[in-house]
Amino acid sequence: MGKKKVAKTENKENALTESAKIEGAVVKAVTKSSSKKVDTGSAYVKATYNNTLISVTDEKGNLMAWSSAGSLGFSGPKKATPFAASKVVAALAEKLKKTGPVNLHVMVNGVGGGRDSAVRSFANQGFNILSIRDVTPIPHNGPRPTKTRRI
Repeated sequence: MGKKKVAKTENKENALTESAKIEGAVVKAVTKSSSKKVDTGSAYVKATYNNTLISVTDEKGNLMAWSSAGSLGFSGPKKATPFAASKVVAALAEKLKKTGPVNLHVMVNGVGGGRDSAVRSFANQGFNILSIRDVTPIPHNGPRPTKTRRI
């Protein structure tokens, strides 16, 4: 076994004070950017086969908060489940509790499993859903088909 290094108490105290300063700066930044109370906003739900991403903006389109199933710790195929989508909405509700919008226009994009669950979770978290739009891109005619096979 090697020698054990003993950390000096001064270094610990310095580290604690520096971390407290950083945390204070983060809190100030968050309160400054989100100090205004917003009544209505838009929620964009992107439900893919691999993940569920949700972002909330104000009326002008400025991003207020976002979250995804991957950022909450879900991995692999669990990220695209309805349960993960409901947890993402719960995390967003915590972020938006003080300043966030109460009335939402929901835009749903994609074909994943978290589509319906996310919209239901917004309603269960206390948000008033003003409208729901499906903005999934659909081709009108699609690409040119391949040539016919000649034998």
